[in-house]
Amino acid sequence: MKKYLILSFLCVTLFAGAQPALRLPAIISNHAVLQQNSDVKLWGWAPCTWPVKISCSWNPTDTVSVMPEKDCSWSVSVKTPKASDTAHSITFISRDQKITINDILVGEVWLCSGQSNMEYSFNWGTIGAGDDVEQSANKEIRFFRIPHSYNNYPQTNSDGEWKICTPETVKDMSVIGYYLGKRINETTQSPVGLIASYWGGTCVQAWMPQEVFTKDEELNKMANDLPPVNWAPVAPSVIYNAMIYPLLPYRIAGTIWYQGEANTDQPQDYGRLFMSMIKSWRGAFNNDFPFYFVQIAPWNGYGGISAAILQEQQASALALPKTGMISVGDLVDDITDIHPKLKPAAGNRLADLVLREQYGADNLQPYHPRISVVSIDKDKAKLTVISAGKLTCNDKEIKNFQIAGADRIFYPATAVLQKDGTIMLTAKQVKSPASVRYCFTNDAMPNLFDTNGLPLLPFRSDKW
Repeated sequence: MKKYLILSFLCVTLFAGAQPALRLPAIISNHAVLQQNSDVKLWGWAPCTWPVKISCSWNPTDTVSVMPEKDCSWSVSVKTPKASDTAHSITFISRDQKITINDILVGEVWLCSGQSNMEYSFNWGTIGAGDDVEQSANKEIRFFRIPHSYNNYPQTNSDGEWKICTPETVKDMSVIGYYLGKRINETTQSPVGLIASYWGGTCVQAWMPQEVFTKDEELNKMANDLPPVNWAPVAPSVIYNAMIYPLLPYRIAGTIWYQGEANTDQPQDYGRLFMSMIKSWRGAFNNDFPFYFVQIAPWNGYGGISAAILQEQQASALALPKTGMISVGDLVDDITDIHPKLKPAAGNRLADLVLREQYGADNLQPYHPRISVVSIDKDKAKLTVISAGKLTCNDKEIKNFQIAGADRIFYPATAVLQKDGTIMLTAKQVKSPASVRYCFTNDAMPNLFDTNGLPLLPFRSDKW
């Protein structure tokens, strides 16, 4: 009998020592920022025979309990308070296992994603940052960066850690993302968490869930038509599986996106792919969050007019609700460099749009002027523009307008600003204009601006 008891005790001790560990995903960790005034999910893994008990310091009398599933995963929602600079803690207990995460802030959480122009950090060299890096220390701005990764199957966790903004940590962060976070923090006085999930040179197809392609044969063909490259995977969904899927339970306020350069070989497909990606992300996150994006910049290394077509395709996504776009066509320091260094200005321009639409900053006017109507009178084309105030030109002459007749041959047009704010176009080679274009080439930089300094958007009246 004594031997039996000893054996039983040893077995219990052995199995207790072999129990699965209480674990949390990397993004639920010290220094995290949680979305304010929301039902946010907390999740992880633990032995499936005992409940996980969770206590949040902002509501210490309300302990939440959840029973793990048979695969040892668990998930539960907790209500967060309004934003403040108060540092909180969250404690997780599974029988005799305990994890406490500290220095948790509640505020605004934004996902920053795309390819290299979103990935562009202060370490790459910027123009216009001044002493912003040296003055960047701010415990209310935090970054969580996911390293480049890919997988054929959806992953439930990723590497990464939350970092507090300092002159050292900010150097590795997206410049555009940083200025968004900085401006939100300054305007709302709320802590800001920036989740960085980007990879230079990646195509949009790799950022989309497999279900999108399974349900749509045409999109599936678009996803599998890309040739391999030596700097990133191009297979559909593989980056989404590793760099977006692990984030799905995390509550975010919105997404900013800068990508498209890697899809200029087949620009005509981008609009459908891009809109499908936005809708699929919203569905996967179970969150109809706002989505703001940057139109790709001029560069003389593209073929044909592929960049112009892709810019047009990007703009088509504005048909979706809660979307917004900025142009950076004028923020290019070197037309031979696909990575313009004027990123602080780009980040602030995007921040203006987000602050106006999401945080009620009515004092900002972030909307670009655009051509709304084209009318033809004999050999002239008259353009009506929607803009803040009348347009002005920052050069001796207006550049990058073209006119074509029925033969579809485009010639440089002479453009004249009229007193009523319209633009009159003529070209001596075209006696009967059939189409007009503005900045509809790969490297054209706009030189018409509204009273807020925003450039006139690229345009074409034809669908040739």
